[in-house]
Amino acid sequence: MDFSNEETIMDIIQKLKNIDYINPEDIPNIDLYMDQVTTFMDEHLAACKRMDDDKILTKTMINNYTKNDFLPPPIKKKYSKEHMYLLIFLYYFKNVLSITDIQKIFRPLTDMFYDGKSRDINLEDIYRMIFNMERIQTDNLTKDILRRLKASQDLFPDVKDEKEADFLSRFAFICLLSFDAYLKKQIVERMIDETLSDYKKEKKDK
Repeated sequence: MDFSNEETIMDIIQKLKNIDYINPEDIPNIDLYMDQVTTFMDEHLAACKRMDDDKILTKTMINNYTKNDFLPPPIKKKYSKEHMYLLIFLYYFKNVLSITDIQKIFRPLTDMFYDGKSRDINLEDIYRMIFNMERIQTDNLTKDILRRLKASQDLFPDVKDEKEADFLSRFAFICLLSFDAYLKKQIVERMIDETLSDYKKEKKDK
């Protein structure tokens, strides 16, 4: 597989474009039991799996989220539509953030917006707006990835061995993407810390 051929990366990008978020209309209007929740998530987020046997969300994960007090407990062992929005956010966050950081950002989210606490906006509106925005960013992401791909291909012009050059291009590309992910993670973590600090201050002042 020739790494200098952009078709390789474009194929990956196309697969990523096929990873669509769960439409609010697809979430049942009735409350769901735990087994129904995990089955729903597995079916609707299957394209996100790296391996076929990967689990999207397990019962243990969901129970731990509840025990750690950043997912409201189910009502009579059933999970509402609002629970589902939170669980979808949790799925994406858990692949990037620590449990502690998720807890920090989820506490104000649930305190302010869960169970219709805000008069201005509800969790469904928040979910819909954020994921619509994320889909719009796909084209910009594609352009940025291709720019980094070109930069990695041009990084070692003096390496004549095709196998070595191919590996170094791949390695450089992985490093560029990893460093980008690292910097963004640093920004996210600092934003979370700042958000929690502001939230605690507001709670204390009340």
